[in-house]
Amino acid sequence: MLSGNTDPYQPAENRFKLTPTILETALTYRNPVSVITKNNLILRDIDLLQELSKRNLVHVTLSITSLKPDLAKTLEPRTSLPRQRLQTVKKLSDNGISCGVMMAPIIPGLTEEEIPSLLKTAREYGATYAGMVMLRLPYAVKEIFAEWLEENYPLKKDKVLNLVRSVRGGKLNDSDFKNRMRGTETYAEHIRQLFKK
Repeated sequence: MLSGNTDPYQPAENRFKLTPTILETALTYRNPVSVITKNNLILRDIDLLQELSKRNLVHVTLSITSLKPDLAKTLEPRTSLPRQRLQTVKKLSDNGISCGVMMAPIIPGLTEEEIPSLLKTAREYGATYAGMVMLRLPYAVKEIFAEWLEENYPLKKDKVLNLVRSVRGGKLNDSDFKNRMRGTETYAEHIRQLFKK
């Protein structure tokens, strides 16, 4: 899995070019690989991805948090804008590479209203599957996120943080393996059902 911890196509990859070496190794040894990214730099390696795809060894997921360019720009600087990510899904799909989207993270009170439009649009661009991850705020991330909300969405800050708590059993994070990506409680179930429909 490329991107379990960090995006394999972040801006530094332009210089280091580590990811194609990993993909070449996977191809050489016929090792299946999943790639998840927020960046259209993945298209640089489309030839390798096609070769892996011919052997049914790869699927690619583009992580899209929001279709709103202004929100995406402030929330995820140094990543491709939503339209670029969708165009990347289309290019990969058009070239025979299994491709889907991951709405991650879903931010209660800020992005869950976009679930229907994001999934519909992703499908129109060729996505064949979709997944979701609920926002969680471990350790120092909770303070950084609260400051980000205060700076960018001060009128929504309390609502968003309270809704995050409502899907995390009253806390901003739940490290329980079973629940950490999904959330718990009624509001989390509401979001999951909306996504499923």
